[in-house]
Amino acid sequence: MSLLIRNARVIDPASGLDGQRTLLIDGGRITALAETSAAFAADETIDAKGLWVFPGAVDLAACLREPGLDHKATLASETFAAAASGITTLCYQPEPNANFDNAAQVKLIHDLNRRAHYAHVEVLGNLTQGLKGEQLSNMASLKRAGCVGMSNGRQPFHSLQTLRRAMEYAATHDLTVFIYPLEHALAAGGFMHEGEVSARLGLPSMPSAAETVAVAQTLALASHTGAKVHFCRLSARLSVRLIRQAKESDLDITADVAAHQLFLTDMDVSDFNPLCHVMPPLRSARDLDALREGLADGTIDAICSDHQPHEVDAKLAPFQQTEPGISALETLLPLTLRLVEEGVLSLPEASQNHRQPRQYYWQRGWANQRGCSSGFGAV
Repeated sequence: MSLLIRNARVIDPASGLDGQRTLLIDGGRITALAETSAAFAADETIDAKGLWVFPGAVDLAACLREPGLDHKATLASETFAAAASGITTLCYQPEPNANFDNAAQVKLIHDLNRRAHYAHVEVLGNLTQGLKGEQLSNMASLKRAGCVGMSNGRQPFHSLQTLRRAMEYAATHDLTVFIYPLEHALAAGGFMHEGEVSARLGLPSMPSAAETVAVAQTLALASHTGAKVHFCRLSARLSVRLIRQAKESDLDITADVAAHQLFLTDMDVSDFNPLCHVMPPLRSARDLDALREGLADGTIDAICSDHQPHEVDAKLAPFQQTEPGISALETLLPLTLRLVEEGVLSLPEASQNHRQPRQYYWQRGWANQRGCSSGFGAV
């Protein structure tokens, strides 16, 4: 089946394109891209006047729950939600109940993804077996199985020596190491940001130093090992400063931020709202401003959803007893476009922000060229 899209404003940061175009799509591929006056025949025609067409978003942080936590969500349900929200690729990060330290587990996800046939799923393999932070996974085998990077999720390492060895191993196979920066000894027992609000509410808190100490340690190891490192879910202003300084020193690093961290602060927890129980915790207004500044100047490379779907009961309890995380696929692009409205990013910058992960981590991209994949969104 062929599809003709007319009169759309096509935005492709990779080629520098930003203008009115007509796209012809046949068999899931772009077969023509021309000025709006061009004439083509197609099975279906859409007049996209007033709409923006852009490369489909890549979400670097999605917990898809299957296998292991199917009562919360399934791969089919979440990839459907992603596709309906303009996200064409999801990066499945490992978690204790659904992690990937052998080729069979990776193949299962790819098989489930093919059956669902909605958004595409890329898999991050385990840095350590079972995410236990002790024995390294067989990264060579996981790369052959299709893993695009390696991560230990939010689980701690037994020691910095283990992390060092993991980074060295990943570097030998040109695999990006995805690090969730958290010093667990400093974070233990904390449910929200340490500050005036936590003191007033009497909730156990987590200092921003729990993140920034881990960022500093990992940067030192990245310099020592030469590994490519991606920092996941930054939340603290000092973390942004450390990443900025490291980039100026030409370390091979990138970073992302969850969309909700760009709009919410610890003040939103004031009424013990369980929907604001997220990890890393919502921090201060100063942290939010620093995150936005880091996004605007390129210190932070990508916005992600940090999608963590739950059943209703997981949020129906006192704040400390609820499970952290929110369902966020549907809000990723709307919040990004709100950043455009507020002048934090330009529209091409916002599109690039959701496209860059393809270039950084697995070198497959949507470009407006004849014969390329047609994964795109329209708003």
